[in-house]
Amino acid sequence: MPQPPPHAPPATIVPQPKRSGIHLRVNGKPYLHAGDPQMPLLWWLRDYLQLTGTKYACGIGACGACTVLVDGKAEHACLLPMQTLAGRSITTVEGLADADGTFSALQQAWVDEDAVQCGYCQAGQLVAAHALLQKHPQPGEAELDALPNLCRCGAYPRMRRAIVRAAAARKAGKP
Repeated sequence: MPQPPPHAPPATIVPQPKRSGIHLRVNGKPYLHAGDPQMPLLWWLRDYLQLTGTKYACGIGACGACTVLVDGKAEHACLLPMQTLAGRSITTVEGLADADGTFSALQQAWVDEDAVQCGYCQAGQLVAAHALLQKHPQPGEAELDALPNLCRCGAYPRMRRAIVRAAAARKAGKP
């Protein structure tokens, strides 16, 4: 009996069962976490997906350096066990830019206002500011004062100017 060529597909193809684990989306792409369900989202983003923009700082959800969006809402990644994220959509600071890498109006305003000082808290600040602008497209002083993220360098005035600039740019039609 002749042997089939080595590159020929098998006579029958049996689909593999769907892998178990936690299915979620990160920056628009689907992922599966098949590891420890208690692992904090922060470690999974940084260690497994290599999305290192989200920072570890306090580890207790007090500073905001690890802020990400979960279904559009600002959350602290250091406090979120993976098991709570099944079917959810996560956006990190890397996901704020357009697919081609073009800065969003908020990111461009951050550059234009020179909002970054040491930079450590900036990823969380940007994500929190993005969430603020989604909820309040034209934030007033009270909304800006309510931003919970901490900055050890005290770059708050420049960050506030950047948020106001981004709000004006968005109002003018820039995403």
